Amino acid sequence: MNFKSFEFEENLQDGLDAMGFEQPTPIQEKAIPVILQGKDLIACAQTGTGKTAAFILPILNKISKSGSSSLNTLILAPTRELALQIDQQIQGFAYFLGISSIPIYGGGDGVVWEQQKRALETGAEIVVATPGRLIALLAGGKIDLSSLEHLVLDEADRMMDMGFSEDILKIVNYLPTQRQTVLFSATMPPKIRQFSMKILNQPEEISIAIGKTAEGVTQSMYSVYDTQKEDLVRQILSQKAYEAVIIFASTKEKVKALYKVLRKGFDVEAFHSDLDQVEREKIMSAFKNKMVKILVGTDIISRGIDVVGIELVINYDTPSDPEDYVHRVGRTARADKEGEAITFVNPKDQHKFVRIEKLIGMQVTQIPLPEELGEGPVYSGDSPKSSGDSGKSFKKNKKKKPFNKGSKGPKPEGSHEEKAPRQPTPSASISQVESPKSESKSSRFGNRKNVIDS
Repeated sequence: MNFKSFEFEENLQDGLDAMGFEQPTPIQEKAIPVILQGKDLIACAQTGTGKTAAFILPILNKISKSGSSSLNTLILAPTRELALQIDQQIQGFAYFLGISSIPIYGGGDGVVWEQQKRALETGAEIVVATPGRLIALLAGGKIDLSSLEHLVLDEADRMMDMGFSEDILKIVNYLPTQRQTVLFSATMPPKIRQFSMKILNQPEEISIAIGKTAEGVTQSMYSVYDTQKEDLVRQILSQKAYEAVIIFASTKEKVKALYKVLRKGFDVEAFHSDLDQVEREKIMSAFKNKMVKILVGTDIISRGIDVVGIELVINYDTPSDPEDYVHRVGRTARADKEGEAITFVNPKDQHKFVRIEKLIGMQVTQIPLPEELGEGPVYSGDSPKSSGDSGKSFKKNKKKKPFNKGSKGPKPEGSHEEKAPRQPTPSASISQVESPKSESKSSRFGNRKNVIDS
């Protein structure tokens, strides 16, 4: 099947041809016909499967066909970064259509607020918004949604996790009852299904299996103590001149501390919720343009950040939720490219990694620690341990082998493949890690608040 099978309007198809879009992904193949038919839809698909195009393309086609110039579509997204990304994709697809979109999000200063209000007054066919800022505009009478025909909720599970369910219901009260509603979610817990019944009308359901990481990603893990993590991450980054790396830590405090350690030897920036919107946009733009090679962040960047060419993802801390692992790993091996994902697993997080392996349906290759880092804990990898007995199975790991790449996966069911060890390139000696402390910093982006707190 190719995109011509959807019989899009000629100008939209011309745009797809110009962008090199030939064959739809599975979620696009299933979702686009349902949306073109005007049916409500619940779709479950993980990050990196092309779901944004799955709802944008049929809606653009319908707007183009109708010739409408009034506000037609509202897309709700959990974060400003995702809202901006969706808006950028709309601009790309709609290049030949003359259809406009407006991103509406919080976190900016008074100038941004005024720009958004003026943009709404001049009109656009599509609004992409975060719930909080949209409610503020609705309360101020700055936006009229009476002509709306389409409502899209993207990353619905993340919006629920962030406490936006009541805000979304308030927004729905401003919308016409006769509309098409489309809900996309990376996961489908019961709360999402219950919530969807409040705002959707006899929806079709599509599910692209969660838990399967992209075939192009090589996955591996190290069993480590927390005291070994900083030296290990520096060794890994020193092995190759990476162009694009994302390192995930569990808290913004860890992000700040790790950033301070790495900035002395690497081109790195920290990305977390304490930065204002202008700082976040500058850092993300620099990362996308390869001005910054390494991004250290929390799960704020595990979804909704579309950067092609991520070579390596490092889980500095094991994700608590197995599905978060899939989303983090989904940052690499996008657009049919290859990538690598490495996870550090400390003793107390071993049970978490057991659950991750069960979700993705494969055993991730364990790489022994470099000899100079000392011995690490043994990873049992058999069954989840309770907090009461989790320390009993941790023994010293006396096996010493060179670095090697992990296992590509997932493999076809019933198969297993192990890669031969590969000798590492020599790395520089590791200097003493200094403890984080408060200091001022002048960024490459101009003066901004130091991301290292005391």
